Amino acid sequence: MNQELSLVRLSQGQLNLLKACPRKFQHIYLEQLGTHVSPEQQEHLTWGSRFHLVMQQRELGLPVESLVEEDTQLQHWVTALVDAAPEILTKTPQTFRESEHCRTLSFQGYLLTVIYDLLIEDKNCAQILDWKTYPQPKDRQRLAQDWQTRLYLYILAETSDYLPEQISMSYWFVKSQSGPQTLKFTYSQLQHEQTRQDLTKQLIRLTQWRQHYQTGKQFPQVEVSTGRCRDCNFAIRCQRISEGSMTNNKDSLLHLAEIPEVSL
Repeated sequence: MNQELSLVRLSQGQLNLLKACPRKFQHIYLEQLGTHVSPEQQEHLTWGSRFHLVMQQRELGLPVESLVEEDTQLQHWVTALVDAAPEILTKTPQTFRESEHCRTLSFQGYLLTVIYDLLIEDKNCAQILDWKTYPQPKDRQRLAQDWQTRLYLYILAETSDYLPEQISMSYWFVKSQSGPQTLKFTYSQLQHEQTRQDLTKQLIRLTQWRQHYQTGKQFPQVEVSTGRCRDCNFAIRCQRISEGSMTNNKDSLLHLAEIPEVSL
């Protein structure tokens, strides 16, 4: 029963992991097994959390000097983002703005949860903004299909009076080489219906896998041909590679761009 309760709330990160490898989802969220985080990854996560905190403090009108005075790099990138997007980061009348805005949606027996780094609404449209503390990725389509993009847009449409066409989501990649860069995704009723269908299918499968798991059957594994098992912390546990073949080289670590942002 406790296992079911622990899975009631689902985030985009959990949906992405479920899509990438159901068995890894089982190990992390059902069995509460930890994964190795390298010092480099931990440093990135810590820096990302500090950046998000500064942006939240700034949006609330609170002083940020104490947060950036000992980190010139942090101060540089915050200033660069503000300079790159003054029309977004400058408050205007007749708009609703909230940093770290949380919304939930009950769907297929699960509580889907999103946290927007910044939500801006006026009478005509709503904008979701998300800060990424790594360079802009080259594959726009991959980001468009990521559950963060799809779930964030879907839940706002479902929990507001805005039409899908009135909603957009923009990622700001703070540490891009030439300065902060943005990717904007618009939305449509067609995309909304497709996301609804895909969510329904995925959550029906998840419920079935959970039921089977209670009878002793494990979640499905990805095909070996995908190559994902070689770099996975659970490769030995899943009997995909032998213990002697494990190496500690940098290729076995997650790419920084694949590390989820830490919500405050």
